[in-house]
Amino acid sequence: MSSEAPSAPSITVTPHGPYLVRGLPVRRQGPVESEHGEPLTWRPRETVAGPGTAALCRCGASGSKPFCDGSHTRAAFDGTEGAPTSTYDERATIYPGTRMVVRDDRSLCEHAGFCGTRASTVWKMLRDGSTADTTARSLVMAMVERCPSGALTYRVDPEEADIEPALAPAVAVLDDGPLLVTGGVTVARADGAAFEARNRMTLCRCGASDTKPLCDGSHRRAGFEDH
Repeated sequence: MSSEAPSAPSITVTPHGPYLVRGLPVRRQGPVESEHGEPLTWRPRETVAGPGTAALCRCGASGSKPFCDGSHTRAAFDGTEGAPTSTYDERATIYPGTRMVVRDDRSLCEHAGFCGTRASTVWKMLRDGSTADTTARSLVMAMVERCPSGALTYRVDPEEADIEPALAPAVAVLDDGPLLVTGGVTVARADGAAFEARNRMTLCRCGASDTKPLCDGSHRRAGFEDH
């Protein structure tokens, strides 16, 4: 399951099979929620694999999750990739606010819920001018930075680059959800198509996403569990 770590961290999507993770630590991670069930931040938990080589399940059927046990073969898993190969800049919608700009790529969203609370949402605070207030503006920034898929990004100035959290190259197994890949790790698609490396991205491991290898939130509809 593990071996000597390679020099360059990477993830390879195998044809209708698992993710081959090289040179990256793999740990479990879950949300910290409010008393109302609102996700507020992330809590890292135990490490399940060191920075060697690991085969992680993406069909959802393995009996040894998050690791592959060969179930994709027995289940005749169809891992055909449907994720877009255009860039985030090409797809993202711009939402201007006061003293900041948020961009949103709906095709990447995995519906983790960090973008809102019972009181408000990122879009509402941008729309109603709340970000003129530093408290609201800092809340929007925190919400965006905790978006696991990187669907949301922000800029202080429309002409400047996105401000991203400093995240180390790593893989996190999210509770009953996707793999969170951080730090701009190269992900090689099985179909050979170019795939944009980003600071935050989520990879499907329930097998039901329509945008494989990316997560589209299908694990919730599929009732995927991995305790």
